Amino acid sequence: MDILQLIQSNLLTPIILFFLFGIIAARIKSDLKIPEAISEFLPIYLLAAIGLHGGIEMRNTGFENMLIPMLAAIGLSLLFTLNHYQILRRLGKFNIFDSYALASTYGAVGAVTFSVGLSFLKNQGVSSEGYLAAILAVLEPLAFILAIFLTNMAVSKQIKVKKKSFTADDASDIEIGIQSSKTKLSQVLHESITGKAIVILLGSIIIGYIIGENGFSSIKIVFDEMFTGAIVIFMIEMGIIAGQRLDDMKKVGIFLTAFAVIMPTFNGIVGVLVATVLGLSLGGAVMFGLLLASASFIAAPAVLRHTIPQAKPSLYITSALGITFPYNIIVLLPIMFAISSFVHTGEGSIDLFNYVIKDWI
Repeated sequence: MDILQLIQSNLLTPIILFFLFGIIAARIKSDLKIPEAISEFLPIYLLAAIGLHGGIEMRNTGFENMLIPMLAAIGLSLLFTLNHYQILRRLGKFNIFDSYALASTYGAVGAVTFSVGLSFLKNQGVSSEGYLAAILAVLEPLAFILAIFLTNMAVSKQIKVKKKSFTADDASDIEIGIQSSKTKLSQVLHESITGKAIVILLGSIIIGYIIGENGFSSIKIVFDEMFTGAIVIFMIEMGIIAGQRLDDMKKVGIFLTAFAVIMPTFNGIVGVLVATVLGLSLGGAVMFGLLLASASFIAAPAVLRHTIPQAKPSLYITSALGITFPYNIIVLLPIMFAISSFVHTGEGSIDLFNYVIKDWI
């Protein structure tokens, strides 16, 4: 099956259709709304299910087998975050705060995107290494910590520059004012690690590791067979929120719109190829690539509003949720699956280019 067929097939899955349904509901000004209690419960449920499977897989394969993929993911995540900043700052001409906020948003990972990826693989009859859930938990706060550290360094540099231009008394006042905008890394680390998403994910991984497959069998009907159904309901809400964000697209601009598509594609394909070299399975390479391609639109706003308040939420929320998330789950997932299939088996063809130029020959 080629890429275009995969994309077409993916468009007709319940998850994508319900996501598009949510967007349409928002655009026609429907009063459709997922009850608040359910919208708060579903992310916890999805993370718990992912964590349980990850813990079981870690028990089956051993921690040593996931160490190299985890270190590779950490290194790539940090490298991509720095690369994002340089592109946004130098080419996009964004200010320091927006550049770091956007860079960390695209350096972090999206648990919702990860959930959709698992469902996509299930539809294709392919499995992945469950321990990738542990890598998800590690990568979640990593980009934020790096961005806050670099932002603090930038603020410190501003202090030194401004102090040279004013008298001693004025410089002292400026330093106090700018220092008040700096964020302690310990505070960011604490907020990131103790956030409910990381807590439920890490806790579920530990529980899954302890109970193993035998213990999981008694709750399998809840955390396995109902998993896709829960994602479908959650996709309605994601679609509604994305549909409401479409009005903010003008604020994002052409450059950031292109960035929100091109960078996830680059990161994801690199992730698939690196994972293949590391020996991950076909499905594992897709999920590894998806971790690096996804952008955080749930954890990012919660962290960045407090740690980089100077950054504009309309930029990093709209680009991540309104552009990258739909692109990743509708288009990029099939592309990465096709690439992973090709490099793992050599079967099938990546013939998107040939399909496009057929009409020109």
